[in-house]
Amino acid sequence: MKLFRSINRYFRDAGKSVIRNFSLSLASISCITITLIVVAISIVLSYNVEEMTRHVSSNISIVVFLNGDTTDEQVKQIKTNIENLDNIASVTYKSKQEYAKETKDMDPRFALIVDNWTDETNPLLDSYEVKVKDIDMIGETAEKIKKFDNISSVNYGKEYIESVITIFGVIEKVCIGGVIALVLVTAFLIANTIKLAIFSRKTEIEIMRLVGASNLAIKIPFIIEGSFIGLIGSIIPIILMCYGYKSLYDFLGGELFSSSLGKLVAPYPFILYGSGLLLVIGLLVGMFGSYRAVRKYLKI
Repeated sequence: MKLFRSINRYFRDAGKSVIRNFSLSLASISCITITLIVVAISIVLSYNVEEMTRHVSSNISIVVFLNGDTTDEQVKQIKTNIENLDNIASVTYKSKQEYAKETKDMDPRFALIVDNWTDETNPLLDSYEVKVKDIDMIGETAEKIKKFDNISSVNYGKEYIESVITIFGVIEKVCIGGVIALVLVTAFLIANTIKLAIFSRKTEIEIMRLVGASNLAIKIPFIIEGSFIGLIGSIIPIILMCYGYKSLYDFLGGELFSSSLGKLVAPYPFILYGSGLLLVIGLLVGMFGSYRAVRKYLKI
C-alpha cells in the first residue's frame, strides 16, 4: 500500500508541477510538438520510400536469352546452373512462341508478320526470367549468368535499376537520419527547458532534502513530469498522422504518381503503428530530457 501511495503522490506532484510551471511546460510541449510533426513527416516519407524500393525490387528481373541452336537438354542444364547460384529467388522459362504471341497481341499490325512465322523462321529467342533475392547484387548475379554456355545475352536494365536504387536509398537514409537527429535535438532542448524549471524550484528541492526526502523521491516526479510533457506534446502530431495521412492518401488515390512504382502505403495499419511510434518517442524523449537535467544539473 505504501508503494501505491508513493506512486500516486509522484504522479500527483508531477501533474501539479506541469500546471504550476505552465509557461516552461508549454515551451517544452511546443518543442516536442513541432519536432514530432517533422518526425511524423520523415516516418511517412521513409516508410513509403522503403515500400517503393521493395516493390521495385520484387518486379525487377534478369532476362537471360538463349542461343537459337540450344537443345532441350542444354536448356534444362542452364536452368539448373542458374538455380545453383546464390541470390536466386526464382527461374521462369519463356519460349520464343510465347514472345511471338505477346508481340502479336501488342499491336494488330504485328499480327500479319507474326502469323507468317514458323518455329524455324521465328527470329525471337527462348529465355529465362530470373528474380533475385538481393537487388543490390543483381549486377554480380547477371555477370555470373553471362559466363554460362549457350547464353546469347543477359539484360536487366542496369542503368535504370542502379539509379532508382541509389535515389531511393539516399532518400531513406536522409529520412532515418533526420528522425534520429530531431529526437536527439529535442531531448537536448527539453533537458535545458526542464533545467530552468528545476533552477526555479531550488528552494522547494532544498526543503525536500532537509525533511529527509531520498534522491529517488526527488528525481521521480521530474521524470514523470517529463513523460507528461512528452505525452501532451505527441497529441497533435498523432492527430496529424492519423487524419492527415489518410486524407492525403484519399486525395491522391493511393498513388504518388501515375505508376505502379508510386503506390503509397495503405493508411491501415500504417497510421496505427506510426502513431504508436510517435507516442513512444514523445514519452521517451520527455523522460530522458528530464532525467538528463536532474542527473547532470542537480547535485542531488
